[in-house]
Amino acid sequence: MKPGLEEFFYQLDTDRTRFAALIPSKSEAEALADDLFNFLFPVQCHHPRPAKVQYAMLHDDLEQLLKPLLHRKNGAAGKLAAQFFNQLPRVRTALLEDAEAIQQFDPAATCLEEVIATYPGFYAISMYRIAHELHHLGTPLLPRIFSEYIHSKTGIDIHPAASIGRSFFIDHGTGVVIGATAVIGNNVKLYQGVTLGALQVDKSLANVKRHPTIEDNCIVYANSTILGGKTVIGHDSVIGGNTWITESVPPNSIVLHQPQVKVRSKVAQEPWNFVI
Repeated sequence: MKPGLEEFFYQLDTDRTRFAALIPSKSEAEALADDLFNFLFPVQCHHPRPAKVQYAMLHDDLEQLLKPLLHRKNGAAGKLAAQFFNQLPRVRTALLEDAEAIQQFDPAATCLEEVIATYPGFYAISMYRIAHELHHLGTPLLPRIFSEYIHSKTGIDIHPAASIGRSFFIDHGTGVVIGATAVIGNNVKLYQGVTLGALQVDKSLANVKRHPTIEDNCIVYANSTILGGKTVIGHDSVIGGNTWITESVPPNSIVLHQPQVKVRSKVAQEPWNFVI
């Protein structure tokens, strides 16, 4: 064996033991995320167990995942799991409002069941609201595992610490980024590629509001970027596509990006052959 390999293997074994003691299984956490969604909306289960049976099983699964995160403090995991499940009726009510908003404003949505069963935006919002409750209760790590799992499946990145109001609508969703200190009001609609980000990235700003506030009844169209913790988009505003905003916008505003588009005839010109 080459010199140094013994030390390398020893370090790997040490890390495995340490991580196993402090971090829950990622695959089990991701499975729980899907199970919680299917508990609230059993769209994937043709023959679901009775709700009380599912409740007890999920409560136990969450408690087991929480134990290493809470350093096996006596009774802490069970208490936190109970607090979380007490909030699920309220979470489900909020999610139904989200689904109704999507059905109401998306012409392609034929029914509420279609939104719940197939829309990645609703799936991402659902997992955000679940992860946000865990974050609010002070749960370490697990909310981020949930949010990054859904990020990988939908392309929608919502930090569990963000504050999002009622009747939230994400259309299409791919590429949406919502930072940890973003604040979003009620009846807000976001389209694909929207970024609610930080104007400056610096570790010293960890405890500072870095991401914008979007007030009630706003629409933010595709590929718009809104940056900065002091940036406020006033209520009932419309932010057009491809805009770049780093300053506050008054209520009832329309913000548009107007590029120059030129149309030329192909007649009597050399053909354009693009290789992409």
